[in-house]
Amino acid sequence: MEWIGAGSLLAWVWLLLGQGFFWRTDVRLPDRRDPERWPTVAVVVPARDEAAVLPDSLPSLLGQKYPGRAEVFLVDDGSTDGTGALARQLAAARGGLPLTVSAPGEPEPGWTGKLWAVRHGIALAQERIAPEYLLLTDADIAHDPGSLRELVAAARSAGLDLVSQMARLRAVTFWERLIVPAFVYFFGQLYPFRWVNRPGARTAAAAGGCVLLRREAAEQAGIPDAIRHAVIDDVTLARAVKRSGGTIWLGLADRVDSVRPYPRPAELWRMVSRSAYAQLRHQPLLLLGTVLGLALVYLVPPVALAAGLADGDTVVATLGGAAWAVMCGTYLPMLRYYGQPPWAAPLLPFTALLYLLMTVDSAVQHYRGRGAAWKGRTYPAP
Repeated sequence: MEWIGAGSLLAWVWLLLGQGFFWRTDVRLPDRRDPERWPTVAVVVPARDEAAVLPDSLPSLLGQKYPGRAEVFLVDDGSTDGTGALARQLAAARGGLPLTVSAPGEPEPGWTGKLWAVRHGIALAQERIAPEYLLLTDADIAHDPGSLRELVAAARSAGLDLVSQMARLRAVTFWERLIVPAFVYFFGQLYPFRWVNRPGARTAAAAGGCVLLRREAAEQAGIPDAIRHAVIDDVTLARAVKRSGGTIWLGLADRVDSVRPYPRPAELWRMVSRSAYAQLRHQPLLLLGTVLGLALVYLVPPVALAAGLADGDTVVATLGGAAWAVMCGTYLPMLRYYGQPPWAAPLLPFTALLYLLMTVDSAVQHYRGRGAAWKGRTYPAP
């Protein structure tokens, strides 16, 4: 047990100092200044059965205070709850940016529904307004009135081809508070924002809820056709842009929020498990390594502390306690970002256990033919 505890502590020392300072939450929009000319922007919103959240999100897009020309293109991806009609009603009642609602029909083979909708929205926007930038955002994302202006100013000032903000997810219920901050924490650990934002680094990622993309860079990277099969479309999109020579940036949002509620644990479970195994490229060995890694890093510290105290082994207890303390310290900034109390930090091992089980369940569902299921569609491994 002593060697396992020592390995866990060494792993946390490495994560603390050598993993791009992933635990810090100070990566926000870079310094920006207003451009001399504001480019035309098309806001593309793929939407499938989103009537429940549209009243809280769509008006925020229509109400953007953007100095240049901008239009919203909502693509109704086979909704059965009146999403398209509700969007038109909201636009008629609220006014603001022009709104076009369209429906592309069922996706062609090899396309995910979301990317099929994005493809249709980009093509329609190109035909109507020939935008210089595309804001790809989800139907459950609400934007502060100055969000679009800040995104464009940041992209112009820093010469960025892609600017993405990780929307602040809802964390109101007990289960949301337990799982959501850890979701963003784990994402940052996997894709440290500082590494993503380093031009020469191989790490690439984006947050699909808010992606501002220069249209020429999208064309150069073959977006969206080149990633048409991707279940984890945001990370795949960022990789394609960076691989084609584009410059990307990813950070936490201050004025972009998800309004989608996850009141029950089953809904949060589905959110994670539907794509967890795809993140591991459907490789059993990667799954095994992930399970062992999560156990070593997150589960060993409290177990070692408890075992050491029970057996009177001060070395094991010290190693476990020190690793757990480092873990809690790295989690505190994310808890502050989400307005959660510091005493929630020691619960991270339990949350990590839930994520471990979600990942295993994701693999089980994949081999049962129900992997990557979302809103009535199931996508096979590419």
